[in-house]
Amino acid sequence: MEEKTHTMTEHCCETMNRLVDVDCDQHEDPFDCPDTLIGFSAKFQEYGLLIHDGGTSSITVEFCPWCGRRLPESQRDRWFDELERRGIDPWEDEVPAEFQDERWLAEQPQD
Repeated sequence: MEEKTHTMTEHCCETMNRLVDVDCDQHEDPFDCPDTLIGFSAKFQEYGLLIHDGGTSSITVEFCPWCGRRLPESQRDRWFDELERRGIDPWEDEVPAEFQDERWLAEQPQD
């Protein structure tokens, strides 16, 4: 999971809305906060259970742990494919701002 963006994504249920958007006054990084259980990557449309081991790992989940709904399909592969199509190497090049959150999805046709 990457840093939270300031977009207001509506999640599958009220519990998910509340737990994805935890605003901790003691921890700037959600991976440092023991109260932050789940993260959302807007650019990949992925949800993950945060692993609080000092790193930034998470376990991707396909269904909401609270309401049971199927979560959106990951767009990770499309994100990398689109950057490659534009000749951008995300490991070496600067990634355009619109690819830091879900804005890039609005510009791309769904397969």
